[in-house]
Amino acid sequence: MNRAFSRKKDKTWMHTPEALSKHYIPYNAKFLGSTEVEQPKGTEVVRDAVRKLKFARHIKKSEGQKIPKVELQISIYGVKILEPKTKEVQHNCQLHRISFCADDKTDKRIFTFICKDSESNKHLCYVFDSEKCAEEITLTIGQAFDLAYRKFLESGGKDVETRKQIAGMQKRIQDLETENMELKNKVQDLENRLRISQVSSSPAGSVTVKSPSTDIFDMVPFSPISHQSPTPTRNGTQLPPVPSRSAEIQRDLFGAEPFDPFNCGAGDFPPDIQSKLDEMQRQRWRGSKWD
Repeated sequence: MNRAFSRKKDKTWMHTPEALSKHYIPYNAKFLGSTEVEQPKGTEVVRDAVRKLKFARHIKKSEGQKIPKVELQISIYGVKILEPKTKEVQHNCQLHRISFCADDKTDKRIFTFICKDSESNKHLCYVFDSEKCAEEITLTIGQAFDLAYRKFLESGGKDVETRKQIAGMQKRIQDLETENMELKNKVQDLENRLRISQVSSSPAGSVTVKSPSTDIFDMVPFSPISHQSPTPTRNGTQLPPVPSRSAEIQRDLFGAEPFDPFNCGAGDFPPDIQSKLDEMQRQRWRGSKWD
């Protein structure tokens, strides 16, 4: 990382090593924006980017747009750019991707750094406006680089690789969460469409069959038209069919048919039984004759 515009090697660090290695240093500033640059470093490179973004901000200001305020969180892991109220991370610039940092000595309010984008691999120049802390923020970023470099030497490069892996995993988790939210929205949209199609496909003139009304004893009233059709009771079973009048006469108490002399003929019995009956009838006739 190169610090341009003016190097102050005689300045002492602004913060304790613990504050930057275990926590972060917050700053408030106005974010003019970011723009792509051709080189990863250079005084003229950042000056051109500052002029470009200042001009764009003047146009937006004339249209009534204000410069957005952001919160910077500086640590040995990088520089995070957050929305100050919601704390939503807008940009996460990892320290090993920052190649240049500078504060403008012609404009004490402006400071900037160049960072390589992790997705597009393009070099982006981020420009900020701070009325009182521009130089202090630049020095704090320089101190974070110094501490990170010391940890790199102590760990033999393993610490940097671990941070890269962690950063990659965090990016992957964020992408998966975004994809999961999109899938949930699609499922909800499909459910809404299915519900609307079911409502529209139902027949408009359909008539609901109502169950027959009952009397005060919860009985279905008698109807001479439908007396032969069984009516389901409340528990779902069917009542037994009502026997006809003729069926009651045809059977006695024991289930046998009553004797009918007019319907009984000689052909109602087998031949052997019929012959015995005739013989008994003749004997009765002879006995009554002799008497």
